[in-house]
Amino acid sequence: MKKLLQFAFPIMIGNLLQQLYNIADTLIVGRYLGENALAAVGSSYTLMVFITSVIIGLCMGSSAFFSMQFGAKNRERLEKGIFTAFIAIGAVALILNIAVYAGMNGILVFLRVPGTVAPLMREYLLWIFAGIAAVFLYNFVANLLRAVGNSMVPLIFLGISAVVNIVLDILFIRGLQWGVAGAAIATILAQYLAGIGIVCYYAAGYPELRVSKPNRVWDGRILRELMGLSTLTCLQQAIMNFGILLVQGLVNSFGSVVMAAFAAAVKIDSFAYAPVQDFGNAFSTYVAQNYGAGKTERIRRGLREAVAGAFLFCMIISAFVVGFAGQLMGLFLNEESVEAISMGAEYLRIEGAFYFAIGLLFLFYGYYRAIHKAGISVVLTVVSLGTRVLLAYLLSSVEWIGVTGIWMSVPIGWILADLTGVWYYRKYKGKTI
Repeated sequence: MKKLLQFAFPIMIGNLLQQLYNIADTLIVGRYLGENALAAVGSSYTLMVFITSVIIGLCMGSSAFFSMQFGAKNRERLEKGIFTAFIAIGAVALILNIAVYAGMNGILVFLRVPGTVAPLMREYLLWIFAGIAAVFLYNFVANLLRAVGNSMVPLIFLGISAVVNIVLDILFIRGLQWGVAGAAIATILAQYLAGIGIVCYYAAGYPELRVSKPNRVWDGRILRELMGLSTLTCLQQAIMNFGILLVQGLVNSFGSVVMAAFAAAVKIDSFAYAPVQDFGNAFSTYVAQNYGAGKTERIRRGLREAVAGAFLFCMIISAFVVGFAGQLMGLFLNEESVEAISMGAEYLRIEGAFYFAIGLLFLFYGYYRAIHKAGISVVLTVVSLGTRVLLAYLLSSVEWIGVTGIWMSVPIGWILADLTGVWYYRKYKGKTI
């Protein structure tokens, strides 16, 4: 547990700082530009997370490959894997970037964005999509460094860029009055600072991880192995965030007030359980390295201690979020937005009571990804998100339940996925490690 926490803590702080990119946008936009602008930025965030989840999923899957080669001390395969993964994921990022600009109108229709919000959302998206390349650069190098045990440097670059983002938000929105475009410009400038900065550090500070000229080759066999690890992780991320995108479309159909409440509540929700999500990612690296070294008993011991640690953390966070739901919503919305604050607080009380369910799910994701059973992670994601989307549409259509049904569907999906993960682990324990 001590080693897990030492490795996980910088990743946790790093993700919390990464969350600050959009939290800063959301908080400042909600306070100074109003509910419609907050609704636009919030819906845009959900869309951006879905798009970048493909890139991040590929980077995370590649990280498992890097960890295994590093644990096995296979320098040649590690270098060829770095080169091949960079070219492949970079190409995917470029294709996605072109596609989202070409499909802008269709995206707004698909998300059922109200007429009062659509112009603001279009303006924000035109700018924020320019940051996709920065997301790729940062996440690729950050996952490479974490794969070899360095989780501190990604944190440092992220911390600097998060502070820059907040300062630029205030300057562009309050000072220069650039509106939602100012929020987007602040974010992408900060993202490029983190992306380019970490690439320069890697090039100068990690000569042992540089790809030597003989290994700068496209290796089809390594690509297939990378895809075996990355595709399912990517699919898992894409399914998860596509489900959230479908829910966002349903939320949008209830109007700008509900959109604003959802936008603020989701930021608080994501920020609250981000540390346990990163603990799951750190646990995945831990398992992958021990799996590559053949230390199965150490994996089992780590799993037991990781579950206990996640439970303790989630209980503390749940008590805080449930107890201060109204006050947390008040940070993002001014006093006139009484209805939106009330709706968002209801969301937080329902979700916040079940954070351990999502914490356990993140551990299962990391565990199965690390032992070459990423398909199980996809199954768990389908169970969780499939339940959420189905129940959200069914329950919200019941007149006396309404939008509360969307909030209720989330923890139900988490719990069903957890039960599936436990069942699979108990049934196939001897075959998984």
